[in-house]
Amino acid sequence: MKSDGLLIVGEDLCEKLVGRQQAFDAVQAVFGAMAKGGAWNFPVIREALGHADALYGFKSGFDRDGQVLGLKSGGYWPGNAAKGLTNHQSTVFLFDPDTGRLSALVGGNYLTAVRTAASSAVSIAHLARQDARVLGMVGAGHQSTFQLRAAAEQRDFEKVVAWNPHPDMLPRLAAVATEVGLEFEAVSQQELGAQADVIITITSAFEPLLMKDWIKPGTHLACMGTDTKGKQEVDADLVAAATVFTDEVAQSVTIGEAQHAISLGALTEDAIAPIGAVINGDHPGRTSDDQITLFDGTGVGLQDLAVASVAARLAEEADLAQRATL
Repeated sequence: MKSDGLLIVGEDLCEKLVGRQQAFDAVQAVFGAMAKGGAWNFPVIREALGHADALYGFKSGFDRDGQVLGLKSGGYWPGNAAKGLTNHQSTVFLFDPDTGRLSALVGGNYLTAVRTAASSAVSIAHLARQDARVLGMVGAGHQSTFQLRAAAEQRDFEKVVAWNPHPDMLPRLAAVATEVGLEFEAVSQQELGAQADVIITITSAFEPLLMKDWIKPGTHLACMGTDTKGKQEVDADLVAAATVFTDEVAQSVTIGEAQHAISLGALTEDAIAPIGAVINGDHPGRTSDDQITLFDGTGVGLQDLAVASVAARLAEEADLAQRATL
């Protein structure tokens, strides 16, 4: 990146420049680097503000292989939807690894959504059965449409089945399913488990929404909503019965979907594999058509840095970003 000033890449420009394929490639590469030890996350800071019911924090890390250093600052404001804003608000700060100087400020809202969708898509690409035809969606909030679009590109799906605690939000998902040429059906949680070959959960739940007995053999689950202690989207017995993969094991066992099975003693930390090991060819991933696989997508700072660095590079190459001097 050039040194003549601070690069500023706004939300609109991020959305224009970083598509699903760029996000997929960036996230897949950084997961692989993490598994090899060439990139690592720093401890996450995440706190309740005691104001506006908001959670606020920092995720940061260094990708030595990709030469990306930085942090994402932001959080979750549950009242934002009523104000016409997305509940998740964040900004990415990128630094020059050689000097420590701030090199770019990048809008993080769109990138958070697209990198989260890329993460589940990477897991589907590497772990779902090749003959998967029905995609299940649990959750219909802002990020669900990103998830559906990214997932639809990974297998020859024919149908989407969906459930949301607020059914009035499902038409948005139905519209996206129609847009990508898939049949759509709103179903119960039990029926979703009975039909779906791949399931994405993307909620802010604190109790299991899917139970072990509802899931059929061979299903791949991408659990993307649990990123805080106490959150939970699926039954701990389901996690224990699955072959579990994650973005980062340390987060999976403390703030991810695996935290509950771990605390119950139903799952051990060494039973959880980083998805990067599958990407690198060091772990076989799925080994049978009957195997239930589960990706615990806790969300790591390196994902944000990876896609933000792509946005900054593309903006600079196209001479589209603003520049400022501190």
